[in-house]
Amino acid sequence: MLKSIACLMLGGAFGALSRWGLHFWIDAKWGANTHFPWGILLVNVVGCFLFGWLFTIFEGRGWFSDAVQLAVFTGFLGSFTTFSTFGWNTLELLRMGHVGMALGNVGASVLLGLLAVWAGFSLGR
Repeated sequence: MLKSIACLMLGGAFGALSRWGLHFWIDAKWGANTHFPWGILLVNVVGCFLFGWLFTIFEGRGWFSDAVQLAVFTGFLGSFTTFSTFGWNTLELLRMGHVGMALGNVGASVLLGLLAVWAGFSLGR
């Protein structure tokens, strides 16, 4: 159990540092005078790519321990961007032929996420 916790923490630390560093670098280089979050967009896209690519490498091969998978997916990618998990869950729904559920997941996640951010912002003010 301690090994899993340590792997999760280590992966999470590297994911958070990577997200911050990439976001900061992209926005400083290309987004300084814009209001569009270029850095976070890139983080989300890269995180989705890494999740899909690494999942296919890890899946069913038994090459990596559960602790390593925990460090990579929940720790690193979960901290780098939870958007990658959202993207993977939506793709899985599409692969299973649940197009309506996939579209519902996209719509609900975006709309409810925006509503939640607005509600938290409003409550905080």
